Amino acid sequence: MRVLILGGVAAGTKTAAKFKRLHFNADVTILTKDKDISYAGCGLPYYVGNVITEKEKIIVNTPQKFAALTGANVLVGREAIHLDATNKTVTAKNLETGENEVYAYDACVIATGASSIVPPVEGVSLEGVFTMRTPQDAENLKQYIASSGAKTAVVAGGGFIGLEVAENLQSQGLQVSVIDMAPQILPGFDPELAAYATRHLNKMGISVLPSTKMEKITGETKATGVQTDQGLLSADIVVLSLGIRPNTAFLKDSGLEFSKNGAILVDPTMYTGLSDVYAAGDCAMVYNRQTEQKAWAPMGSSANMEGRILAEVLDGTEKQFSGVLGTAIVKLPALNTARTGLNEAAAKAAGYEVETIVTVNDDKAHYYPGAANFITKLIVDRNSKKLLGAQVLGPGAVDKMIDIAVTAISLGASIDQLDNMDLAYAPPFSTAIHPFVAAIQILQNKLEGKLVSMTPAEYMQNRGKGYYIIDVSQVPALPEAHFVDVAAVNGPLEGVPLDKEILLICTKGKRSYLLQQRLRHFGYTNTKVLEGALWVNEPPLETESTNEGMDK
Repeated sequence: MRVLILGGVAAGTKTAAKFKRLHFNADVTILTKDKDISYAGCGLPYYVGNVITEKEKIIVNTPQKFAALTGANVLVGREAIHLDATNKTVTAKNLETGENEVYAYDACVIATGASSIVPPVEGVSLEGVFTMRTPQDAENLKQYIASSGAKTAVVAGGGFIGLEVAENLQSQGLQVSVIDMAPQILPGFDPELAAYATRHLNKMGISVLPSTKMEKITGETKATGVQTDQGLLSADIVVLSLGIRPNTAFLKDSGLEFSKNGAILVDPTMYTGLSDVYAAGDCAMVYNRQTEQKAWAPMGSSANMEGRILAEVLDGTEKQFSGVLGTAIVKLPALNTARTGLNEAAAKAAGYEVETIVTVNDDKAHYYPGAANFITKLIVDRNSKKLLGAQVLGPGAVDKMIDIAVTAISLGASIDQLDNMDLAYAPPFSTAIHPFVAAIQILQNKLEGKLVSMTPAEYMQNRGKGYYIIDVSQVPALPEAHFVDVAAVNGPLEGVPLDKEILLICTKGKRSYLLQQRLRHFGYTNTKVLEGALWVNEPPLETESTNEGMDK
């Protein structure tokens, strides 16, 4: 069997390696345009920041090493330019000789990946303007930092790669700004958590400017700034991280079907519908595991899973790719962020009756050195109580929280099946009630009416206006609010009517919940706890917290 694979990196090399393990005598050929056939694209920002000091460490396999390990035939410098599905051939241009070469196949796998989007604006060709997609991109940027004496940088794009690049540029001593046309950074996160991350990055010295459009890059021969619709930003270096586009233009007359962004439509076996032609990786449009709708997941993790499944399909095994959840994680300065499943807006759009909770919990025993907090948002379907999504932020191991959520969502678990999980506990690693379980239990309290709350999203919409604010922090934190020590409350609050609309705010949320239960006992009927409290939310805007006469 002749298997011809167009492209390497993750999906292409994984398909080849797995299929050769199943059929070592099979004729497997990889055609790739680049000389680096298998590299750690997600590691490129960390090479720029000298976290990874040797370029060789982000090159997973050289063509020679891969061929020796797998038995596949690897031909670099070959750019596929035409697919003839009728005659089962691919025409590729030899970039060294300029000649066209024709390759026959029994099965063709398209794994041509995607390329960085470069906007059609003035200045993108200036010296000092970079993309971040290949090892050479990272090498070029790293050398320019060392040789140019650059002091300022603008990263255009607030997605995961863009933010990782921003962190690593800052670590090299540059003053960094991040701009994005979208109203928020961290695509896929809900706005209130993206807003928290924005405030955090600004505090850490990375200026984040959402809702900001790049109009041109200034400079004569090299970049000096970025002109935006909000003003001019100084920039000795500009990194374009505006997303990627599938490398499928050469296939437009092949008979394949494409999504709007140019990704190839495939079924769960990675089959394109064109006889003996398959696609995997960043050039393919797969499925969302929860909604069963089309989903594009240009991630190395997904590409590897797709490639493995595809190799088994080519072997004749009845296998299907289960789809993606949109799981992602990114390291920011002193803050890790991760998400999986549906965010609140997507869950509502999918027709679920949505409930959410935002909690702030210890990430390990509070007395253990290095203990910090997780900000956790859970999204659940009210009817089935199935967990639909999770988002977690914190300086610690957010991956373990998200991986629990991935497992729960993949198995269709309800929150009632998750509230007593026997998860690992020891002070260096967790809390006695695991922080994920704690978040689940708080969500249960909300669903059962034991906790009545206002979400950070509602608070951002100024839904707290008109509420009487009570500060329940350990020490007063809101100068204009009525401070209450929860431990000292043994009856109705003096001067505060039992039917008054009250918003309880503390540092993290727990003390507010404790006071709500106590006030309920004493007859208060209209209290709400601010989820995430002052840890997540900005201090109150204009409210009735001053309430002249209320405390007299």
